[in-house]
Amino acid sequence: MTYNEGCKYRERLGPDAEGQTLLGYLSRRYPHSSPEEWTARITAGLVRLDERAGHAESALRRGSELVWDRPPWVEPEAPRSFAVLYEDEDLLAVAKPAGLPTLPGANFLQGTLLYQVQAYAPDAAPVHRLGRWTSGVVLCARNHPARIALMRQWSKKAIGKRYRALASGLPQWDELEIAAPIGPVPHSLLGELHAASPGGKPALSQVRVLEGRADSFLCDVRIETGRPHQIRIHLAAAGHPLVGDPLYGVGGLPAPDSQAVPGDPGYYLHAAELRFRHPRTGHEVVIECAPPPRLRLSTTARQ
Repeated sequence: MTYNEGCKYRERLGPDAEGQTLLGYLSRRYPHSSPEEWTARITAGLVRLDERAGHAESALRRGSELVWDRPPWVEPEAPRSFAVLYEDEDLLAVAKPAGLPTLPGANFLQGTLLYQVQAYAPDAAPVHRLGRWTSGVVLCARNHPARIALMRQWSKKAIGKRYRALASGLPQWDELEIAAPIGPVPHSLLGELHAASPGGKPALSQVRVLEGRADSFLCDVRIETGRPHQIRIHLAAAGHPLVGDPLYGVGGLPAPDSQAVPGDPGYYLHAAELRFRHPRTGHEVVIECAPPPRLRLSTTARQ
């Protein structure tokens, strides 16, 4: 087993912390750990308030700095590599492999794209994320002006995004526009998750069939919105869930008895292209990333 380096979680306390005890606050805000686990960490001196060791009954004040020194731990297995697709003084675009989380969370720290990218270019950080099991283009900004300019393009829906997917079934159409709203629905394990929902937010996907297979089809999907799990939900809502998707079934909802969660593997989805204006020059930039073998066109389809 290989341990990571551990880390410090820092937080500036807000008004909701005023008057709470340290143990009560941590237990309610971070329920991934039990009160007994938080008590053990506090007793071991791993939790500090304004640079002083905290106590379970310490009364919190708004504006104080809370620091949890998390000791090294063994992270789940994940790829530890990426490929550079584009690089200049403002931008870094990389190819993320399936299985590598974009950002820390769920016990991942060093096994994340952010950590790996910053080992290569300390000034770079992703301006968007892909699901853990989605491969493809991730764009990073290398300075604050570039980040702000790119985020403005994202908010104005001026970023072109094309994905490659393998969906189940044989469609009766060559092209399809899917506009099913996406929003939170109840889930037995998580409380709620995003799925097709009449009361959800607007979402739009343009699907084009590229190649039919025995019981599935390869397609390109362009999305004008970026709702969570949008492509998985939309193709499922259209009656064609992604091949191997353990969560979203026909209709764009999780099965009532499903124990799957969004981060489970099995589906085939790849971010194949990003199209945007360069934050410094204003020129159009197109970043493409070749899909993995399962998502490539057959020789016959290319001819």
